[in-house]
Amino acid sequence: MSKTESTTASTAGRRRGPNDPDRRARIAKAAIEVVAQRGIDGLTHRAVAAAAGVPLGSTTYHFATLDDLLEVALHEAAEKNVHALKEWEAALPPDADFAAALADLVMGYINEQYRDTVVEYDLYVAALHRPRLRAASAAWDDALTELYGIRTDPLTGRLLAGLFCGLLMQAALADPRPTREEIETLFRRAIHGPANP
Repeated sequence: MSKTESTTASTAGRRRGPNDPDRRARIAKAAIEVVAQRGIDGLTHRAVAAAAGVPLGSTTYHFATLDDLLEVALHEAAEKNVHALKEWEAALPPDADFAAALADLVMGYINEQYRDTVVEYDLYVAALHRPRLRAASAAWDDALTELYGIRTDPLTGRLLAGLFCGLLMQAALADPRPTREEIETLFRRAIHGPANP
């Protein structure tokens, strides 16, 4: 074996298997990136391999089907989103106006984080047609319900989780988008009920 062949074989060996423990995670992140650029219909093993910078065989080795790729992308997006929301909630003062804080959060998702919001909803809605993705979607919903219940109560937390998801989707599609004041009013009604006459 020539020196060049030996170097190539050694390099390939370093990139395979346990010597590249982050490869699966890179592929999962690449799947999210492909959905962001091309939508669900553009998700292919070849596109993900190119985005991850790995051989095509690596994607099919770790994720045999497109549903496998969608499932890991949905889990990855959900975990990232829930982690960020937990950090957001933990940073709020104990006496924070929760309706106002939620309105600010929604505005951030539909403005500065619009691209991520669209990707997350693409993946979330994919579960409508792919039953195996529903467990990941349900886990996402449960995490939101629990998180919002910390500031209110379990039932209100569930109401706020549904309102939050619905408002995000409506606001992302609406033209013109609802104002922050309109969104805050909805959260305030959900948390406090009708204003006293």
